[in-house]
Amino acid sequence: MSRLYPFAPNYIEVGGRSAAAGTSEGGTSEGVAHRMHYVDEGQGDPVLMVHGNPSWSFYYRDLISALKSSHRVIAPDHIGCGRSDKPNDDHYDYTLSTRVADLGTLIDSLDLRDITLVVHDWGGMIGMAWAAQHPDRIARVIVMNTAAFPLLTGKNLPASLALARTPGMGALLVRGANAFSRGAVRHCVTRRPMSKEVAAGYLEPYDSWAHRIAVHRFVQDIPLEENDRAYPIAKETADALVRLVDKPMLICWGLRDFVFGHQFLDEWIDRFPGAEVHRFEDCGHYVLEDAADEIIPLVRNFIDAPSGGHRDGPPESHSHGRPGSHPDGHPEPQPTDSSV
Repeated sequence: MSRLYPFAPNYIEVGGRSAAAGTSEGGTSEGVAHRMHYVDEGQGDPVLMVHGNPSWSFYYRDLISALKSSHRVIAPDHIGCGRSDKPNDDHYDYTLSTRVADLGTLIDSLDLRDITLVVHDWGGMIGMAWAAQHPDRIARVIVMNTAAFPLLTGKNLPASLALARTPGMGALLVRGANAFSRGAVRHCVTRRPMSKEVAAGYLEPYDSWAHRIAVHRFVQDIPLEENDRAYPIAKETADALVRLVDKPMLICWGLRDFVFGHQFLDEWIDRFPGAEVHRFEDCGHYVLEDAADEIIPLVRNFIDAPSGGHRDGPPESHSHGRPGSHPDGHPEPQPTDSSV
């Protein structure tokens, strides 16, 4: 594991009255404060990478390694995820509003400015919710298979996610059988099967019923209807995205994503018509896992562009993938599959 993820641990307390960042491998949470783990590598302009569910900062490991020689790279693990604390419901409010506040605590503690924000999956909703309220601290945005707006009209929740939200059965599948996390390592990559070593890295933090609480709560918190707790923030963020429309944006999108299909990509392009867009026809939800060799150079070029990400002429739009690939033919992950 240390070969794949060779980064020194850093921790900050969130949810308490004070926050202090630094490197530490010991200590426990007290009261309402919990330790959020984050990677902090390199020097230079900050690149903040916000992960989704059921992944953790491990998702960005190759991108961190590639950028740390020229930038300061920060990649937190949300509470309940990765190497952060995993409190129960009595001690932590697993909601979108809390996630956004936690991210803000980290950003303020490290005094990050001129941020290149990188988002994937739930990281899009969390990261863009904060960014839309602090556009002056954002330099550019990199988007990978995510949303920062409520579920699109006419787009149904995939059956596997709906099952994971079913009272009783959802907990047994997600927290008992670890089916959601195991399904992700099998079905969120589509170019080639994930190696056992990499799959084990994704699954490492989620090794017990108690340690899978965040995986389940993220699914339960998906904003589908106006009375869902996360819906108001999702709607407010969607309305506020216009504050970021002048920021350079790079979009790298796996078209064989069973959740964030082409409709979500189209929504991003409609909202950010100046974005540089790269479509990966044979890649899935974990697009950075499928196409790291292609995406990392794109990210480097985008961040290092003399105009801050903007290029002369119209935005670029490219498709990548094997000839003859069929992005709509990828089956949904089966939540009852418990093999790696």
